[in-house]
Amino acid sequence: MGAYCNGDNVGLVSMRNSPIMSHDLTSSKHIHDNLHGNIYLEPLFLKFVDTEQFQRLRDLKQLGVANLVYPGAVHSRFEHSLGVYWLSAQAIHMLHNRHRMELDIDNFDIKTVKLAGLLHDVGHGPFSHLFEREFLPRVLDGAKWSHEQMSVKLIDHIVDEHHIDVDSSTMKRVKEMVLASSEFASPKSTREKHFLYDIVANGRNGVDVDKFDYIVRDSRACGLGCNFEFNRLMEQMRVIDNEICYPAKDYLSVYKLFSARADLYRTVYMHAKVKLDDSIIKTIETAPDEELKEAKDLIKRIRRRDLYQFCNEYAVPREDLEHFRNVTAQDIICSQKSGGVTLKEDDVIVSNVKIDLTRGRLNPLVQLPPLEYRLAWSMAVKLNDHLSQEKFPIRDDRISHLLPACYQDTIVRVYSKKPKLVDAISEAFENFQRKTYGTTTQVHGTPLKKRRM
Repeated sequence: MGAYCNGDNVGLVSMRNSPIMSHDLTSSKHIHDNLHGNIYLEPLFLKFVDTEQFQRLRDLKQLGVANLVYPGAVHSRFEHSLGVYWLSAQAIHMLHNRHRMELDIDNFDIKTVKLAGLLHDVGHGPFSHLFEREFLPRVLDGAKWSHEQMSVKLIDHIVDEHHIDVDSSTMKRVKEMVLASSEFASPKSTREKHFLYDIVANGRNGVDVDKFDYIVRDSRACGLGCNFEFNRLMEQMRVIDNEICYPAKDYLSVYKLFSARADLYRTVYMHAKVKLDDSIIKTIETAPDEELKEAKDLIKRIRRRDLYQFCNEYAVPREDLEHFRNVTAQDIICSQKSGGVTLKEDDVIVSNVKIDLTRGRLNPLVQLPPLEYRLAWSMAVKLNDHLSQEKFPIRDDRISHLLPACYQDTIVRVYSKKPKLVDAISEAFENFQRKTYGTTTQVHGTPLKKRRM
């Protein structure tokens, strides 16, 4: 895939034109992907793909109902999974070719990394992350559930159901890699080669090929620009002290990964109308009533674009983030002053949205013990020079003073279920802001065209 980098002279070779490394193409099936070009599937991986459990990913939109706002966002978990499989293969082969005998990467390592990339999302439910974050907690009465856990269970089921000839040690490693970045991560079965767990789902700092694929794929599908180039990082990755590292001069390239992800959360994943449509579908899916009239009416509203009216939003001031608690509909109606209409809790929908760079209020490029966070912001992705074997942190102020001082936004959005209540709810929302912060923190007032409806 890549070209040798000598100093600042870097020759980039497109993934689309990169030769597959150490593969026997005669026994492989190729699938043409609109992002990576031809993706080659060897027989073992094809056995997993040609199952009903994996094929169901064709019916799961990667971005849920975002296509109601971005019509081009109709790509599926199926093509994303193939993309992560391909990038996983490229990454492990590049590390093998760069380090040769130093890392002792063998066929077992290559096979498990590629399987983890292919199967990392096989347990996803419908409507993107809405299913596990909103729907299931209600149905399961608050019980924790994750698509990573379900992926692990489905992997076992696929192997048993379809009698796939793969040894238990392979599947144990694959499942560990799938869970590596989740709160359910299990102890690694080997003390060596921990860097392998950083490729698909990096639990150390979040720089992984899963993000490489979905950030570029989602941006393209939505027609948005993306200034993050994964090719360069793929070409520069090396392993030092059992950890994947990147050259110090590529600090800003790593930062662009997290910045591009945050931009997608703001403009696509947490778009006001996208979240709105999710809320309507959530109401349908969780309705306990056996009668479907109300559910059908809500679906009809979506088809006719007769959606809940967006009133306004504000970003929580930075100094209030630490002690912020979610705003509720009750908070809004209790802020209403005497007027011609009395608001009810059921009239208002409040959405509390958090957008960060993967590490909450912390710099994602930080990997220091908790007590040291207060001393300096330093890089979690241990960076290195091409000719050096030294691994070291880099403070933000040594790179640029233009980097952010805060790494999380919390946005409070309010909607009205009825167009005629937009004015009253908007005023109550402004009153809540004054009461809480001493001023209205929203950027602008509710548009008059909404207030007049």
